[in-house]
Amino acid sequence: MIDFYRMLPTIKSLAREAGKAILDVYGSDFAVTRKDDASPVTEADLRAEAIILAGLRQIAPDIPIVSEEAMSAGAQVDVSGGRFWLVDPLDGTKEFVNRNGEFTVNIGLIWDGAPRLGVLYAPVLDRMFAAVPDEASVEEKGAAPRPIHCRIPPERGLTVLSSRSHRNPEQFESFIRPFSVSEIRNSGSSLKFALIAAGEADLYPRFGPTMEWDIAAGHAILAAAGGCLSQPDGSALVYGKPGFTNPPFVAWGTERPALR
Repeated sequence: MIDFYRMLPTIKSLAREAGKAILDVYGSDFAVTRKDDASPVTEADLRAEAIILAGLRQIAPDIPIVSEEAMSAGAQVDVSGGRFWLVDPLDGTKEFVNRNGEFTVNIGLIWDGAPRLGVLYAPVLDRMFAAVPDEASVEEKGAAPRPIHCRIPPERGLTVLSSRSHRNPEQFESFIRPFSVSEIRNSGSSLKFALIAAGEADLYPRFGPTMEWDIAAGHAILAAAGGCLSQPDGSALVYGKPGFTNPPFVAWGTERPALR
């Protein structure tokens, strides 16, 4: 059995190293190219991925790695054993290109089909979210790690997070209509999972396309903080799907909140 707790500090260090490489590019006059699916990619994506893949292969050479840019380039990875890394070296490339700071480094470990370890680092904000089973934490601007937990939804209503770049307005509005909502807040990248895990928001419905590497680290952190991630009808979200494409999902800070 792998020791998630002993492995976590090394994974956090990898995320910080990748974040530094991203910031080096972020501060330059970088170029943007397009992948086959028309999504943007920069030198920062590639540098961060190279750092993370090399580090993971050294730490755990027997665990397969599914990483966004490698998969986009045609890599084939056997995940039939139910144990594999999911890596998004720069989640929120559109946010990176727009220079709004809301992008993250994501490293998640799927173990026996479920996310068991997750690290999510926002380099510009210098916020490091991390989790192993039943323990979620955040480090902010050099401070010591502190535990985080999802909150009980406030009486004034839910804070609902919406994707800044990938929102389906009709489905989003239809889903949240039955709930008491006090605020709808736009946020980029997988940072939305971390905000719910830290008790800063309550709900994040997502109906646009996502991939497993977009959500694995955030899912691990959310679950360890007491939240949950499911399909809109409440059924479980599974990993290792053909093509690694996700169905619509909802991230909850608690069990399904009361209706209006």
